[in-house]
Amino acid sequence: MRAATQRMATLIDDLLDLSRVTRSEMTIAPVDLSELARELATEFTSGDPERHVEIVITPDVAVRADRGLLRVVLHNLMGNAWKFTGKRSDARIEVGVVAADGERAYYVRDNGAGFDMAYASKLFGAFQRLHRVTEFPGTGVGLATVQRIIHRHGGRVWAESAVGRGATFYFTLS
Repeated sequence: MRAATQRMATLIDDLLDLSRVTRSEMTIAPVDLSELARELATEFTSGDPERHVEIVITPDVAVRADRGLLRVVLHNLMGNAWKFTGKRSDARIEVGVVAADGERAYYVRDNGAGFDMAYASKLFGAFQRLHRVTEFPGTGVGLATVQRIIHRHGGRVWAESAVGRGATFYFTLS
């Protein structure tokens, strides 16, 4: 009963977050994406100090974005990477930037569970899950939130993956 209540509370919080990112006022300013990723990495590692995850963050990645909303994007993407590498003793998460189609694409990459690319089109819909909740907890709202935030910034988001070989989530900002 307690677990079901907690799942419902988490779902309500996630839905409220999804609603807020659509309506919140945006303040576009320079943001140190690398520093933001380091802050989040510290949160994840301090929340689970027994777990050993190699986290590699490209230094000095600067963007123009709404800092609060970008934090939500990174928190969701890095949180998923943290979650889906949970069964690996050699877990690795990377945050960086590459050139893609003539623009900068920022990414979060992991070597976790991955997913079948045949289902990639479903990833960013609310309540879409590619793994059973018994394997990996979650509400299925995080990536929908990421997509809304990135679209509000005039960017796009996509993923590449293979089952058992991890996933890379890319996003652009205009």
